[in-house]
Amino acid sequence: AAKLLTREELGAWRGLLRVHARLTRALDAELASEHGLPLSSYEVLLFLADAPGGQMRMAELADGVLLSRSGLTRLVDRMERDGLLRRERGADDARGFLATITPKGRALFARARRTHLDGVRERFLSQLSPEEQRTLAELWERVAPGAAS
Repeated sequence: AAKLLTREELGAWRGLLRVHARLTRALDAELASEHGLPLSSYEVLLFLADAPGGQMRMAELADGVLLSRSGLTRLVDRMERDGLLRRERGADDARGFLATITPKGRALFARARRTHLDGVRERFLSQLSPEEQRTLAELWERVAPGAAS
C-alpha cells in the first residue's frame, strides 16, 4: 500500500500547488483584463525582451516557458498574428526557427510589466518579510537547483 503523506508533508505540497494555481489565475486575469494579454503570452514577451537582440530560438523559448512545444507553437502563431513577435528561420541553422519581439510587442510588454510586477508584489511578496523571501528562494534552490535564479 502507498505510504500516505503526513499532515506536514501534505501542507507543504498542497500549499505549493494551491498558492501557485491561485496566484497564476489572479495574475493571468489581471493581465488579460487590463492589457488583453494572457500570462503565457506575457511570459513569452518577457523572455524575448530580455534576450540579446530580442530574439530566441523556439527550442530555447520552449525550455524557458512552462508550455509544451505544441502549446508554445499555437501561442506563438497567435502572437505573430497579433504583431507582437515575428518568426523566421535562423540564418545559421535552417532547421531552427527564431522568435523576435516586435516594437509593438515591446510596447505592450512595457505596459503589462508594471501591472504584472505590481500584482506579484501585492499578492505574494507583500505577505512575506525580506528574510522569508530569502529563505523561500533558498528552499526552491534546494529542491530544484537553478529554480530561483
